Amino acid sequence: MSGSKPDILWSPHHPDRYVICDSELGLYSIGPVGSTETKPGTLSLSEETAATLLAINSDTPYMKCVAWYPKHEPECLLAVGQANGRVVLTSLGQNHNSTCKELVGKEFVPKHARQCNTLAWNPVDSNLLAAGLDKHRADFSVLIWDISSKFAPETSIAAEKIRLSSVDLDSSTVVTKPLYELGQNDACLSLCWLLRDTKLLLAGMHRNLAIFDLRNTSQKTFVNTKAIQGVTVDPHFPDRVASFFEGQVAIWDLRKFEKPVLTLTEQPKPLTKVAWCPTRTGLLATLTRDSNIIRLYDMQHTPTPIGDETEPTIIERSVQPCDSQIGSFAWHPSSQNRMVVVSAANRVMTDFTVFERISLAWSSTASLMWACGRHLYSCVEDEAEGTEGAAEKDIATKMRERAQSRYGHDTVQVWRNHLLAGGISHMKQCSEDAELKLQGNKQFVVYSGIKNIVKSSSGTTESRRCWSGSDRQTDVTRFQSDERCLALRLCGWISRGPDIDVETFLRSLEQEREWERAAAIALFNLDIRRAIQILSRGAVTEKGDLNLNVVAMALSGYTDEKSSLWREMCSSLRLQLKNPYLCVMFAFLTSEPGAYDGVLYESKVAVRDRVAFACMFLSDAQLPRYIDKLTTEMKEAGNLEGILLTGLTKDGVDLMESYVDRTGDVQTASFCMLKGSPGDVLKDPRVQCWIENYRNLLDAWRFWHKRAEFDILRGKLDPSSKPLAQVFVSCNFCGKSISYSCSAMPHQGRGFSQYGVSGSPTKSKVTSCPGCRKPLPRCALCLMNMGTPVSSCSGTGKSDEKMDLTRENKLAQFNNWFTWCHNCRHGGHAGHMLSWFRDHTECPVSACACKCMQLDTTGNLVPVDSS
Repeated sequence: MSGSKPDILWSPHHPDRYVICDSELGLYSIGPVGSTETKPGTLSLSEETAATLLAINSDTPYMKCVAWYPKHEPECLLAVGQANGRVVLTSLGQNHNSTCKELVGKEFVPKHARQCNTLAWNPVDSNLLAAGLDKHRADFSVLIWDISSKFAPETSIAAEKIRLSSVDLDSSTVVTKPLYELGQNDACLSLCWLLRDTKLLLAGMHRNLAIFDLRNTSQKTFVNTKAIQGVTVDPHFPDRVASFFEGQVAIWDLRKFEKPVLTLTEQPKPLTKVAWCPTRTGLLATLTRDSNIIRLYDMQHTPTPIGDETEPTIIERSVQPCDSQIGSFAWHPSSQNRMVVVSAANRVMTDFTVFERISLAWSSTASLMWACGRHLYSCVEDEAEGTEGAAEKDIATKMRERAQSRYGHDTVQVWRNHLLAGGISHMKQCSEDAELKLQGNKQFVVYSGIKNIVKSSSGTTESRRCWSGSDRQTDVTRFQSDERCLALRLCGWISRGPDIDVETFLRSLEQEREWERAAAIALFNLDIRRAIQILSRGAVTEKGDLNLNVVAMALSGYTDEKSSLWREMCSSLRLQLKNPYLCVMFAFLTSEPGAYDGVLYESKVAVRDRVAFACMFLSDAQLPRYIDKLTTEMKEAGNLEGILLTGLTKDGVDLMESYVDRTGDVQTASFCMLKGSPGDVLKDPRVQCWIENYRNLLDAWRFWHKRAEFDILRGKLDPSSKPLAQVFVSCNFCGKSISYSCSAMPHQGRGFSQYGVSGSPTKSKVTSCPGCRKPLPRCALCLMNMGTPVSSCSGTGKSDEKMDLTRENKLAQFNNWFTWCHNCRHGGHAGHMLSWFRDHTECPVSACACKCMQLDTTGNLVPVDSS
């Protein structure tokens, strides 16, 4: 390594020690900054760690490779390969025991001098040291030395003394006879012992990768390849080996050694090192020449069906431990994903940890989990008061709870679906009202919304009515037409009938204790005495507001004189009232005729009440303008009450789109559009998107029964949405659908007699394809052709076994279904197969070991809504 880039070796037994190898050997100890900063020779590795130089060894020049002894004793024993092919044992420990003194300084000398390229200690039999050398035509390139052996002077001692005379060495420390010699007339560039069998040695020779077996050195297993450098075995997968050539990495599987199972992306510059992470499965790090980036390859294996072969999934990423060019790196043997890198010059070292990519998993039930390294974390919501109910506010949680309570499926009492009750329920009632007589398509007019209804208003009559229950005889202008009456009904103010009578509505509001709203509607209908009565009743009820009596008193003093003190005080003090309905009551009383902005633009008042007020008191010129302006506001805000105005038209879809964008509530959007929209609106891509997303949500929650109910409801309300048959049994010969061909055949003449079956068509025996007349496959259990009813199968011949294999007295139609395994393609009647797999795990076909039922990943899942 003299003059070359440095290398790093971690101690196999001391997690805080490592060696830097270049022109000399330097032993370092790594620790926290606080414990090493006061010692001399301390080098900062990171913000938290620093390294202290413990020892230096410069007695072995011309180093080319170094290997650390794998056992505890002797401590810090290193094998150094030199440029002349010699392997020298040296140590960096301070206390040498007798064993270490015998080994330190020992040399292993090949017959012919050439460069030593690589060294590898046997991980089990630590006396064996493999050395890979350059090519020599008369010598072997792979020499396996026994470090416990001694020089034998009785064998050609004179020749050995002459060969070693040029160096002043004690001949007792020199070994010239290797235990094994392998790879004749070839060069060895890399070595590693195989973990699955320590008698096997993998060597990267000049043109091939070879596996040598020390039990039979005359034979070897090899594969021709250029990727012969840096062979290394995955410590977590003993059959997986990595090697490289120039900028390409090859991954080998020793069980299929004919070719690489994977070739990683070729780099623009030659590679200098590859290393498997000892603490992380399938993580390979590579370093290219003159680079400050280490590229990582995460090899993840995914479970595959039996018999299928697939390449592992590779996740590639790059990390930059430091700014300078990296000379080498080494994974820490025990700290997870930790490595130390050394720069190509000046021995600048960096302690670096590769952080795992965090994989998030957000479940359909609003649970959050993530994996980081070997740890799995889950997010538990804090029960503190400030965050209480955060999950309850999530729209997904709300939709899930609604789905469990059959939200949207109650078509008899629609009001139970509270979010839909604002406008849809009233439009539904009006559309079913036989007494409602309008020109044209009644259903279309009702679902078109109040906006379109008032535009088509004609024959509006203006009437002047005086106050009921007041001494004042002032007349108030009101407007009336059939369309306005329909709008009032849609708003819920009046019920069926030609007369405008709000008394029924007022009683319902009183029952619901909405005293302020009831009083305001009574006042809008010019019944001031009824409004005072409602307020007084609300003040004396339990938990009633006593201030309502004060408001009732103020109402009783109403006067229409414009300059009166009452009008002046009500105009200035009404905005101080907290309840918006009390506020609009005084706004109405103090407004000029036709100028009711204080009522119409009070945003806290329900939309349907404002619209009903406008239909009563605005002229034909004012009403459409106000309705258009209010509709635009509702669409921009995504207010679901605006459906009353837009109806289930294109404007309604725009409003619903704004609502979904604001809330994410595809559940309400789906039911709204399905329950009231005409066919052309249902074909809108946005509506279809909401419906499909809601169906996917139900499937994700495993609400399969509820999703099926939703599909049934959708099919009733939108017949065009019924899907065609997606799965059918087809003939192996002609490919035609067997079930379709049977259903399409006439039921007279020889419709069933041609198959040898007489009687009712429901008990037909179709054992051949109706299209090509070829026989259908046979059941693996009863050996009868598919199409034969289960009840007609003869069983096994014994009297006690002639019973139906389903063990049921009454046969279900499902028992006759065709069923088969997608892996082995064997199958039969569904009833027979289910009965077989109750007591067996393997396929019923002889010599087939397929575990068919265990391959069904969804077979063990239970729907959440099954109860």
